Amino acid sequence: MTKQKTVGLLIETSNAYARGLLSGIASYIHEHDLWSIYLIEQERGAAPPSWLKDWDGDGLIARIENDAIANVIKQLKMPIVDVSAARKMPKVPWVETNDTAIAQLAFEHFRERGFEHFAYCGESDFQWSMQRQLAFEQLVTEAGFTCSLFTANTRPTRMLSLKRERLRMAKWLLSLPRPTGILACYDIKAQQVLDVCREYEIKVPMEIALLGVDNDELLCDLCTPPLSSVAPAAHQTGREAAAMLDVLMKGGVVKPLSKLLEPLGVVTRQSTDVLAIEDPEIASAVRYIRDHCCEGINVNDVLKTIPLSRRVFENRFLAIVGRTPHQEIIRRRIERVRRLLVETNLPLSQIADRCGFMNHEYMSVAFRRAMDIPPATYRRNIRKHYTNSPSAESP
Repeated sequence: MTKQKTVGLLIETSNAYARGLLSGIASYIHEHDLWSIYLIEQERGAAPPSWLKDWDGDGLIARIENDAIANVIKQLKMPIVDVSAARKMPKVPWVETNDTAIAQLAFEHFRERGFEHFAYCGESDFQWSMQRQLAFEQLVTEAGFTCSLFTANTRPTRMLSLKRERLRMAKWLLSLPRPTGILACYDIKAQQVLDVCREYEIKVPMEIALLGVDNDELLCDLCTPPLSSVAPAAHQTGREAAAMLDVLMKGGVVKPLSKLLEPLGVVTRQSTDVLAIEDPEIASAVRYIRDHCCEGINVNDVLKTIPLSRRVFENRFLAIVGRTPHQEIIRRRIERVRRLLVETNLPLSQIADRCGFMNHEYMSVAFRRAMDIPPATYRRNIRKHYTNSPSAESP
C-alpha cells in the first residue's frame, strides 16, 4: 500500500480569503489521494510557528508573508507551494489572485456608477495590498482622475494608538470630495472605514461609496450598510496549490512556476448601490439600462423614460459614461452572459434568452466581439482551468 502523505498547511483561518484557500485544498484532497493534514492556527503575517522548524512531513502549502517565515522554510527539504503575494521565495512554485485584475474590477465598478473621485485605503505591511493600490492608482490616473491614498497603521498596540489611528482615518475621510469611491484593501479594512463613517455621520453610499475585497459574506452582511466586495478566486487558488503540491510530491515538475488566477467579479451590495452622475436624465438612463438590460430593450426604450431627443441623449450619455447607450446595453448583457457561463450549466440558447438576445447565434457574435473568444470556449477554458489544474504536469 502507498504511504499516506502528510501535508502541512501554514495558512491562517481568521479571514475569508484564507478559508477559501483551505476549502479549495480540501476539495482537491477529497477528489484525489487523501492526505494527512497538519494545520495550526496562524496569525496573518506572524512570526514562524515553533512546529515549522522541525516539520518532517511530505509537503507544505504556505502563506510565506515575511522574511522570518521564508528563512525557516528555506531549510526544509520537501516540496513547497507558496500562496502569498509577497514572493519571498521566487524559486518556489507560487499561485495567487491577480491583484491587478482586482483593481481593474473595482475601478470599472465605480466608473459604471459615474464616479470621478477615487480613493484607496490599504496596509503597507502586505504586498498584495500595495499591489492593489499601485494598480488602482494607475488606472485612475490613466483615466484622467486623481486617487487619494490612506495607508493604515496595521499594528497599533495601545488604546491611545487605536484612537489616534481612528482620528487620522476620520480626518482623511472628511477631506475627500463628495462623492468618492473608495477601494479598501480587504473587507476587514472596509468595515473599519464604515465604522468611522458612521461615527462622523458620513453618508454611505451617497457621499462615500465603499468596496472591499474577499467577499466575506458574513462580514459583508453584518456591515451597515451591507458591504460590496470583489470576490477573488480563493477556492480555485487552493485547488491549484494542492494540485501543484501533489505533482511535486510525486516527483513531477510544475509548469509554469507561478500563476495568477482572475477574480470572480464584484458582488454588489448597498455600500456601492448609487449613481454618482450629476446629470439627472443620464443618471436615470443608466439606472434603467442597469435594471432592464436583459429584457431585450434598445435605445428607443431608454428614450421613452427621459425627456431628451436621441441626438442630445446620445451625445450627453457618451460624454458622461464614455460609451454609447447601445454599447452600455450590450456591455451589461455580456457581463451577465459571462456570469451565467461560469456559474451555471445552462445551454447557450437559454442564456441568450435570459440576457435579452434574440438568439444564441447573435449572442455568440456579440460575446466574441467583446471577449475575443466564443462563449462555449470561454466556459470550457474556465472550467478546465479551475478543475483540471493544467499547470501541474506529472513526470
